Amino acid sequence: MHDMPIGHHHDSGWYEVRIEGHLDSRWAAWFDALSLTNESDGTTVFRSQVADQAALYGLLQKVRDIGLPLLSVAQVEADKPGSTAKPRS
Repeated sequence: MHDMPIGHHHDSGWYEVRIEGHLDSRWAAWFDALSLTNESDGTTVFRSQVADQAALYGLLQKVRDIGLPLLSVAQVEADKPGSTAKPRS
């Protein structure tokens, strides 16, 4: 029998998503995002709270559905705007 790492299958929390291209602010509601920022480098960054991994995958499916390339997804701390990604073990 092999010991498999259990991992974080139920990671609720805040995620920062970066996509290529700019989105209008009205998209924030569709992503249930706290904020949506168009960056000067041509990307859009938004933060959204998800209940678990299934909700995170649902969020990523929405990104896929709009057809803009996904650049990054990082778990972040909720109360620290601009905080860096939380390291995963």
